[in-house]
Amino acid sequence: MSKNKKLRLKKFSLHPITTFILLTFGVLLISWILSLLQIQATYTRVRPENLELESVFVSVKNLLNYEGMKFIISKASINFANFGPLISLLISLIGLSVAHASGLIDTFIKRVTLNISNKKLTFILILIAIFSSLINDVGYVILIPLSALLFLANGRSPLLGIIAAFSGVAFGYGATFFVGSMEVNLISLTTSSVRLIDPTFHVSLTSNLFIMIAFSIILAVVGTIVIENIVLKRLGKYKPSLEETQDLEKMISPSEEQQKIALEINEKRGLRYTYIVGIIVILLFIYMLIPNLPGSGMLLDMKENTYLRQLFGPNSYFQDGFTYMVSLFFLITGIAYGLGAKTLKGDKSLIEKASEYAKNVGSIIALMFFASQFIAVFEESNIGTVITAIGANLIRDLSFSGIPLILLVLLVIIVCNLVLPSPVSKWTILSPVVVPLMMQSNIAPQFAQFILRAGDSITKGITPLLAYFVVYLGYLNIYNKDKEPITIRRAISYVMPCCLIMGLTWILLIVGWYLIGLPIGPGVTPTL
Repeated sequence: MSKNKKLRLKKFSLHPITTFILLTFGVLLISWILSLLQIQATYTRVRPENLELESVFVSVKNLLNYEGMKFIISKASINFANFGPLISLLISLIGLSVAHASGLIDTFIKRVTLNISNKKLTFILILIAIFSSLINDVGYVILIPLSALLFLANGRSPLLGIIAAFSGVAFGYGATFFVGSMEVNLISLTTSSVRLIDPTFHVSLTSNLFIMIAFSIILAVVGTIVIENIVLKRLGKYKPSLEETQDLEKMISPSEEQQKIALEINEKRGLRYTYIVGIIVILLFIYMLIPNLPGSGMLLDMKENTYLRQLFGPNSYFQDGFTYMVSLFFLITGIAYGLGAKTLKGDKSLIEKASEYAKNVGSIIALMFFASQFIAVFEESNIGTVITAIGANLIRDLSFSGIPLILLVLLVIIVCNLVLPSPVSKWTILSPVVVPLMMQSNIAPQFAQFILRAGDSITKGITPLLAYFVVYLGYLNIYNKDKEPITIRRAISYVMPCCLIMGLTWILLIVGWYLIGLPIGPGVTPTL
């Protein structure tokens, strides 16, 4: 009898939508309990205009009352409409669906990626995913669906591709090949906190450049090892369905259709059109990023003083429109391929094929609605802000120095990241405490900022409060063959090996870099 009960318990699982609804009610209940207990905190932030410290009091807001219910009901549509992943996903799907419908993606995979070994392909995918964090969160909405198609075309589980892409973006978020939007957003907070100690200290935008490049490559290697040796075994051997097997044979076997000279000529012509049009589109985009030329600089915020802020500043047209630019690139090149390969038989046929690819997105949109409500309610409760403020006070009160201080700060950021995924929000609260303490311990503020990036990345992929977690979860269920849906817990378990091993890599590399004293950027070392 007990064994039967255990079996029933093991088989019992909740749909992700149900889980998000329960999590929302859980937040309401926790907010009520914490407000009764008067859980609150005070943190300091720096006023950039006069570099004065400002004390900010924050308490957990009870949402299990009349005002809370009014917020949930009245803001539901606004929360959903303003949910970042929703707009990004829909925009990206326009281009991806056209590129897939025209045959561009399948042909490109067949002619380019199938000659690359599985491990090399995984490494390249994770490295690109890490690099994608250069510009906001575009990697989640572009690379996750592409990676599923890529792995499927190679006869591998599309779930493995989704996990690899998501892990690369989430757990490698703090490492890129160049200065990006995250660096620009953090630098002003770091500079303000630095000047509490030294008003003349300058923090350069490129101060983390060397360490970011090194970490991105190392993390890509570690991520590849984890995906190929641990996650792959957990997923088990992939068995393509009959439909997938037929598609795969058409793509990678010397079938009769592929042997036809006409098809080969059409495919080559289509790719030639794609390369020509793609280069033209990229050159146009680049021209829009060059200031002070006739008609150029369209995507720059010319009100900013430096080029990097014009490119990645809060009001940058390039940053705000990058997802649309990528989608437009796939749209134009997809049409170009279709014209060259003669796979397009009119606009009606193209739209029908594109709609066929995007038909499963409805399930993700429904998931996004309930995820957006959960995240909005949690943010309104102030629970994440209070926990982060308590963490900042803990760092200040313990007054550690050297490696213990680095490890303490990392631990606090790792924990706070589970309830406050935004790096800017965390650094607003933590930097006025962390930066002065580290400077007094002879640790460079530039290194302190990189520690924030590391801690932010380590647990980014295992919290449902990360808005783009729902994109990962949604695509897992689109390609899921099991009768039971992939739950939030199961989705987290897939990436947990990457979280633990890549997280440990972050920590060991940071401590090692500090002990050795290697430069972290041009003219900058971990110590002052």
